[in-house]
Order: sequence, then C-alpha cells, then structure tokens
Amino acid sequence: MKVAVQVTCINDAMFPDTGKAVFTLLRRLGVQADFPAAQTCCAQPMVNTGYLDEAVPVVRNFVDAFAGYDAIVTPSGSCAGSVRHQHSIVARRSGDDRLAAAVAETSPKVYELTEFLVDVLGVTDVGAYFPHRVTYHPTCHSLRMLGIGDRPLRLLREVRGLDLVELPAADECCGFGGTFAVKNAETSTAMGADKARHVLDTGAEVLVAGDNSCLLHIGGLLSRQRTGVRVMHLAEVLAGTEEA
Repeated sequence: MKVAVQVTCINDAMFPDTGKAVFTLLRRLGVQADFPAAQTCCAQPMVNTGYLDEAVPVVRNFVDAFAGYDAIVTPSGSCAGSVRHQHSIVARRSGDDRLAAAVAETSPKVYELTEFLVDVLGVTDVGAYFPHRVTYHPTCHSLRMLGIGDRPLRLLREVRGLDLVELPAADECCGFGGTFAVKNAETSTAMGADKARHVLDTGAEVLVAGDNSCLLHIGGLLSRQRTGVRVMHLAEVLAGTEEA
C-alpha cells in the first residue's frame, strides 16, 4: 500500500511534534509513509468563510500533490472532513471536469488517523505506553462530519499505563470553529470555558483530542487559569513507548 501523510497547515506551522508522532507510529506498525513536499492547505479556511472560487487552486494543488496514493492519512478530523466533503463542492462549482474527476479519485482515500489505524490496518493496540490520567474530547468534524465514533477511545483503552476518564458533555463543541472564534470571540470563549470546566471535573492530567486547532483553544483557556492540565494530540500519546 502506498501511503502519504497530510500533516496539515496548523501542525506544520505550530505543532510539528504531531506530524513527527504520526510517522513514528506508522513506522512502528510497518507502514512506510511518504510526505509529499508539494502539499499545502486543504482549503478549509477559504471554504468555511465563503471563498469557494479562491479555494479552487488550493484543491487543485491537493489532488496533484496526493495523486497516485492508495491512502492519505491526516491527524485532523477537521481537514479530513474538508477533503472528503468540501472538495467536491469546490470542484463542481469550478466547472472543471478534470478537477472534479481528480477529486472523486482522491477524496475517498483520505483517512483521519484513527480511521486508518482501526479500519485499514485493523489495529487498536499500537504498542503505546502513557502513564497518565487522560480524558478525550471528540472534535466536531470527527464526530459529526466523519462519524469517527469510538475509534479514538478504543485506541486509548489499549495504551498501557493510561487511565482514561470520561469527559462530561463530551459531544459539545469547544467553541473554536476556526474563523468562528475570531468573528464571535465572546461566544467562543464562553463555550471554551464550559469545555475547560468539564475537563477539570474529570481530574485528568492530560486532555487529548484528534485536532490541534481545538486543543489550541481549550489549552489556552486551561493555561490562563493555571490549571496544570496539559493538552496533547492523540498521535503523540499513541506514539509514546516505555523506551521513549
């Protein structure tokens, strides 16, 4: 199987350890994945803000960069959801039949990390070790757009040393929502404060999620309150071992 990793913009710019963790994890499981250097944004910020025409060259670059791969793995439910559900809208609007065909070929091959691990590789025990009390936040796009379900929880339950505690009101949005947090700052902050309070109610040392954008938002609130609770991407937890 020829596999590529879509690291995502936010991870490339702000959370490089997440991308490194994905490659560490995949290599441990026998997958030699590529990093196509031509990859850029998935176009989600433009589409979500209404700039569909401006998203066309970005979508075109995506299908060109990832052409020929059997699977494209990304540590982001948000970006996976964008590719699988929004790229076809952009392509149809463009009137470019070749782009629409390329999107139809590429988009179904995009997997959020836990989908790839559980559904494609067929594993839940990835040999991870993480001796901490953890709670998990299911991000909106992974929960509602992709239907990830309990895949992340199944993976976390197999991590040696990890104490997984349920997050109250887990399915409620954290309030980030990309440009929503900028345009509706007060509402976003109030939603994030609710989420932070639920995290604290668990007594967890670490909040884990599959999207660093959401963790950036919640983590900022937890940090400002000086709670001592860390946030970590799921990939980094799954990449951990006793040796490391």
